[in-house]
Amino acid sequence: MFLMQKNSEKLVEILSLSDLFNPNHLKIIGRFHAGEEMQDAEKFAKDEMAFPSGEPLPKCWVDPHYREH
Repeated sequence: MFLMQKNSEKLVEILSLSDLFNPNHLKIIGRFHAGEEMQDAEKFAKDEMAFPSGEPLPKCWVDPHYREH
């Protein structure tokens, strides 16, 4: 799955989907998708990510208390 880093607007290949879907995990492991060489994996803050269309991530992925609101 690819997401976009909001501040740089670069695509990030998400390597840890279970971390992405878990609202208790604030960071996800991914790598920039740029150039011909595979980039090194690094941690990204979920609040800095969005879908490539610019839509925010679903609340159930980022807020552990989303059912209480």
